[in-house]
Amino acid sequence: MYYWWDQTYILVIIGAIICLIASARVRTTYAKYSKDRSMSGMTGAEAAERILRNAGIHDVSIGHVSGNLTDHYNPKTKILNLSDSVYGSTSVAAIGVAAHECGHAIQHQEGYFPLSFRGALVPVANFGSTMAWPLIIIGLFFNSHTGTFLIQLGIMFFSLAVLFQLVTLPVEFNASNRAVHILGSTGMLQDDELKKTRRVLRAAALTYVASAAAAILQLLRLVLLFGGRDD
Repeated sequence: MYYWWDQTYILVIIGAIICLIASARVRTTYAKYSKDRSMSGMTGAEAAERILRNAGIHDVSIGHVSGNLTDHYNPKTKILNLSDSVYGSTSVAAIGVAAHECGHAIQHQEGYFPLSFRGALVPVANFGSTMAWPLIIIGLFFNSHTGTFLIQLGIMFFSLAVLFQLVTLPVEFNASNRAVHILGSTGMLQDDELKKTRRVLRAAALTYVASAAAAILQLLRLVLLFGGRDD
């Protein structure tokens, strides 16, 4: 009866704690290595420009967006947006984040399948996450096949959002691996600097793992609550 305050709610709490820990770790790790200026003296924007040109990418522009670690690459507009903490910073952390976003641009140029698949999932995942809970809540008011159908449909829609989180993982890990390889092979960062950058990118990757884990736990809760619902 009390669907929102039963024992399975612990799964949501665990997911929230995991996300908070991962978020705190990436913030502290970035803050730590944002104080280490790279020997090259390049800013995040300059590093991104060099990486893109070396990869033969000339149709991607570099933009500046407000915020802290709000960096992202938009494949539709082909704009690589760097945040305040990355764009003009010369730290090894900033260069690592900029290189990571360049990794996405390179994925796009090469037609990296997981990136394309994730892009195709965006509207579906957004629709699923928007419709899932309304369908489940409405379904609770029906003690019939209709109610069961609506609830199961809501769970299915939520599953699409979870799928998006899972597909995001290989995309992000691959972009980070590309970034480390490029920065090392081109000599843009020295070995000791590369180790610090790798720690920053590893911490950032854990936020995606945490988000996926939280989404899976939420889906598990829905299945436990409503999966075996009788008419």
